[in-house]
Parts: sequence; structure tokens; C-alpha cells
Amino acid sequence: MPHRSARPTEPARPDDATARAVVIGGGIAGLVAARELSVSGHAVELFESSGAFGGSVGAHTVAGLVLDAGADSFATRNTAVADLLGELGLGDDIVLPLGGGAWLYSEAARHGDDGGADAGAGDDPAARSGRTATAQPLPQTGILGIPGDPWADDVKSAIGAAGCRRAAADLDMPVTDRLADEPVSLGELVRARMGGAVLEALVAPVVSGVHSADPDTLDVDTVAPGLRAALVRHGSLARAVAAVRAAAPAGSAVAGISGGMNRLAAALVEDLRDRGAVLHPDHEVLSLGRSAPERGPGGRDGGGTEGDDGGARRPWSVVVRGAGGAERAVAADRVVVATDGPTAVDLLAPLSPDLSRHRPARGAGVALVTLVVDRPELDEAPRGTGLLVAAGAPGVTAKALTHATAKWAWLADEAGPGTHVLRLSFGRVSETGARLADAPDGELFRAAVADAGTLLGVALEESDVLGWDVVRYGGALPFATTGHRDRVAAFRAEVGELEGVDVVGAWLSGTGLAAVVSDTRDRLAISAT
Repeated sequence: MPHRSARPTEPARPDDATARAVVIGGGIAGLVAARELSVSGHAVELFESSGAFGGSVGAHTVAGLVLDAGADSFATRNTAVADLLGELGLGDDIVLPLGGGAWLYSEAARHGDDGGADAGAGDDPAARSGRTATAQPLPQTGILGIPGDPWADDVKSAIGAAGCRRAAADLDMPVTDRLADEPVSLGELVRARMGGAVLEALVAPVVSGVHSADPDTLDVDTVAPGLRAALVRHGSLARAVAAVRAAAPAGSAVAGISGGMNRLAAALVEDLRDRGAVLHPDHEVLSLGRSAPERGPGGRDGGGTEGDDGGARRPWSVVVRGAGGAERAVAADRVVVATDGPTAVDLLAPLSPDLSRHRPARGAGVALVTLVVDRPELDEAPRGTGLLVAAGAPGVTAKALTHATAKWAWLADEAGPGTHVLRLSFGRVSETGARLADAPDGELFRAAVADAGTLLGVALEESDVLGWDVVRYGGALPFATTGHRDRVAAFRAEVGELEGVDVVGAWLSGTGLAAVVSDTRDRLAISAT
């Protein structure tokens, strides 16, 4: 589970001259925001509604191994996370994944001349009878599954010759004004340029695994920044992908921390306490409002109310309720809202009713099932560091499997030969996926054992499992739907009218630690003065 706090703390008592900040939300965005404010000289209080800090970056123990309960890596497309880890003393512990790479599990190719996949069976088990699936390495030239070389052997293996011919047509097609300039989804872009086979067999499994979403719902500029600009520049989606990959930092696209990404959350909590910040788990923020002006001599407004620090007059009042039910108002000069999108908008809407139109839908729920198994034949990592599952692949209900001991050398060393950590992700936009993500733990466990055996090509039994756990994130992954960038700009322009208020989080920055940390630090480095 996310890093837990067992050490009680008391509210800080800054003097009148000390700027005071309140951070609402104790996920990674909230912890990073609190650190930025603390570094800039603010007295910081952070309120988290759950009993844990770190959000989706936490730890749990399974079969005696301390494992990541959520994110296990970060993208290296920028240096934001690496820089932060260095400041926290963890820079030397950054590690790269082992070289096996991810695999794709999909229905054996049956593509027509238009490159479209045979769809229509959907989630109907009866319609799947007689269908077969294959596992193969994911094409190596792509971004989000979009190939940089439509004729690469691994692309042809996944989508067939007809699919490759349709994808290669992209190399000679003109770029329309709509695809160049107007809001467009990732699915629409890929379908228009490369056809249905690339979208369904390559892009959809990657997007489902990373974003738990349909490519047709996702804003291309948010999930693939810079890709459309490269498309215009190079005149082809394939050439754009190749150029973006060539410009990326050398080395792996992702990295992790020896011991797990959960160490990031723990280090942030420790750093904040060392700086004097006060962290409150199990505290619900009930409202955010302006402090009512005090009537001064002669009827003049005194410009604020007395805060609970005993003397400072500050413009914002945050009403919180602790685990015991007691409520109190906390006065602040600055407020950072670092919650999920719906919660953030609900808190801010009373201050500016127009903000309510920006309330996003909740993202997809995800259930992660971790299995620690005793199967020595997996020592050879027969299918890389894990598999992404194409929609409709017969015989599997999970959307992805991570072979964690084949991905991270430090974990393989800790587990020892023959012991393997497998993590399966359930929950996609289909009815079957949604139902299973909400199923009881026991049903998820049985599905995970069956799927892991199918995906890895081994006869895995429940008796092989040394320990297991289910971690659920309800609505944790925000949908960056088409037009997301423009909506974020409009929302932040309106919030900018509320002096002293910032809003951060994945629902604005995009999913992933690299996006969240970079955006949060950029926002607070400007405002935390």
C-alpha cells in the first residue's frame, strides 16, 4: 500500500511574517507541491483523506517481498523525476530495466485487404471458439504502438502483409489541415494515417495497458506530446515517430529505483518532515473559501480573519475534518489543490461557478493482482518483461502482465532463483473488463493465475503461488480526452483569477510520474515565492 505515516504530528505555529500554505491531497503531486512550497520558505500543512501518502506510488508486502503497489517506473523523456530523486538522495539508486522488452498477446492475424482486424466477436465467449492467439515481442520502432517502420518484420508479424501495405500508405499521404491543427484523438490520427490493423493490433493494447482507455477517447497532444508537430514537419506519421524516437534521450524509455518506486513517496514524506512540514493523514477537506474580512475601526475592512495560528491574517480558509470527526478552519496565504479532477473542481466551484463546467469524468478503475510464484522455468524470462493484451484476444481477461523479476535485476536478486513476481492488471473499457476489475479478490486471484499461465506459456497452478495480493485504484487513471490541452489551458486561466491558488495533478498534466512531477514543479516554482 502507499507509504503510511505512524508518527503523529501537530500543526505548525508559524509567526505572522511566515507565509503559510495548505496542500490538499497527499499523492505524488501533493507531496512534490508541498516540498516546493517548503523549500521556498512557506510553513506547510498537507491534508490527505486516506490513511496513506503517495497515491499510486506505494508499497505492499507479498510473500516476504516489499513490492511496488502501483507505479514501478518512470518515463525518461524528461529529467524531472531523475532530478527530484537526486535531490532526495536517491539518484545513485536509479536503475534501468533488463533488456527483454515487452511482448504483445493478440489474436492470430486475420486481416482483410484494408488492414482492418476481424472484429465482431467482442467479448462473446461463444464467438471466440476456435480462435487462436499468439505472443510475440512488441515492435521496437514504435511510440504507443505506432510503428516508425511500417515494413519492419516484427510489425508484419503482428498485422500481416495487408496491414503493412495500409500502414505504409502513410508515407505518401498528404497531411490534412484537420490532423495538423484541430483537436484530434490518438485513434483518429492512427486510423487515418495507418489504418485499422495498426490501431487495433498495436496501438490499442499499449494504450489500454498504459492509460486504461480507448485510443479514440485520448487527446493525441497529451498522450504523445510533439507527435503532431513532427507529423507536419516530416509529412508522415511513421517518419514522425522515427524522428521523435531519435530525438529522445539515449537509453531506456523508462527507469526505476532499486528497491522500488515506493521509495520516492517515502523519501518525500521524510524530506517534508525534516523541513518542518506537517502531514495529516485521514483528514477530509470539507471546503475552501475566502476568509471573511474583519471589521476594523470606523467600519473599515481589516483585510482578513485571524487564522488558527493565533495572529496572522490570511486570505484563504480551509475547513478540514479529522479522523475523530472534529472540524477546524486553517488559514493560509497559498492553497494547492492536488486531488483528482472531480474533487478539485467541486472544491473550487463555490469560488467561481464557471469552473464547474470543467469537472471531468472519473477515469477507469484498475485492479492489480500480484502473484509471487515458484516456477524455475520462468528464470529464462520466456516472454520478456511482460505482455500487453490486445482487445478480444481469446482466453485472457487481464489487459497486461508485468514479469517484475524479469524486468528488475534488484528484485530478481531479492526473490532468488525460481521465485517470480508477476503483476496482472484488470480493467478496461469493455463490460467484461469492468466487471472483473470490480470482482471479489478470490475471483480476481483465480483469473490472474489462469491468465498468467496462458500469457507466459506455462502450466501455472494455484499451488505454485507463494503469496498474492489485490490492490485497487478506483477511477485513478484520468482520461485525457480529445481537446484536453485546450481545456486545461482554459481551466488554469480561470483558476489564475484566484490569487494564491494552484491546482496540480495527473488529470491536468497527463498520466505518469514524468508528467506529474514536471508539471507540478513548473507550476510551483513560479508561484511559490
